[in-house]
Amino acid sequence: MEIGVSTFVETTPDVKTGKVISHAQRIREVVEEIVLADQVGLDVFGVGEHHRIDYAASSPAVILAAAASRTEKIRLTSAVTVLSSADPVRVFQDFATVDAISNGRAEIMAGRGSFIESFPLFGYDLNDYDELFEEKLELLLKIVAAEKVTWKGGHRPAIQNLGVYPRPVQDPLPVWIGSGGNSESVVRAGILGLPLVLAIIGGRPLQFAALVKLYKRAAAHAGHDISKLTVASHSHGFISEDKETAADKFFPSTHYVMNKLGKERGWGPYTRSSFDDARSLEGALYVGDPETVAEKIIYLRKNVGITRFMLHVPVGTMPHEEVMGAIELLGKEVAPIVREEVAKWEREER
Repeated sequence: MEIGVSTFVETTPDVKTGKVISHAQRIREVVEEIVLADQVGLDVFGVGEHHRIDYAASSPAVILAAAASRTEKIRLTSAVTVLSSADPVRVFQDFATVDAISNGRAEIMAGRGSFIESFPLFGYDLNDYDELFEEKLELLLKIVAAEKVTWKGGHRPAIQNLGVYPRPVQDPLPVWIGSGGNSESVVRAGILGLPLVLAIIGGRPLQFAALVKLYKRAAAHAGHDISKLTVASHSHGFISEDKETAADKFFPSTHYVMNKLGKERGWGPYTRSSFDDARSLEGALYVGDPETVAEKIIYLRKNVGITRFMLHVPVGTMPHEEVMGAIELLGKEVAPIVREEVAKWEREER
């Protein structure tokens, strides 16, 4: 059972002061957060790609490269790379470079992304949304599989027996499929035999158990060994020494972001009652003291089949020292509880 952190490197206004920190400052803070995550024994850190003013990470690979030279064991991944509007050749080259700097700790999490700003920015038509992802994933996997590539598609110039360099330390460089819970993307990941990441940020996490089963059925049907498949979750959360303190610290920025996005997407209002409901054992928020958060992660592992858990922190802008505190508690207190309990449970299952 792997435990880690993901971030979108947000730069929303501070809910108390109204001030907005610079993109540069937030990027530097995230590098420090990755370094701490490595020091406290976490397994993975993911940085998401966005192209709008309230997110600072348009190039996750550069941030991960900065952290790679200052860390020793933690795996470094995008969360996600918006592959539909990216060049798969460049994506591979960037992450192969991170893999070199980190000596074999880089991963690519490929997804469609939850925002569409990158499409007009890079000259793509949203009408080609699905086709772009399928085509670019095909090319990326060809590059991962072989040094010399021959490929032809409809949205990018063809490649005729050309090499793509540098080659990574890992062979193959891991590519995960990120999904918000779409059955089509889950089946695609299964057919390809690729590891799956589910964004479980609302509703009841147990509802995702059916998607994990669907993923494994698709993989088995395609001839893959399902015992080797890994499934990750990415979920909002925050940890403090006291359960209610954690909630009181995490709610204001979460409330701001969820209502801001809600206005853009036509969601209903996000309230403290909906926040508190999601903190329950069966809810999608991993907010509380270390024991509470550990209990929820173990529950997710046993009932959904997750083998990697990524705590998404912060949501919106929170004080850097509070984020660092949550990461330290995740590594030093939550992760050991989860690993011990999951190992014990698996021994009993056998």
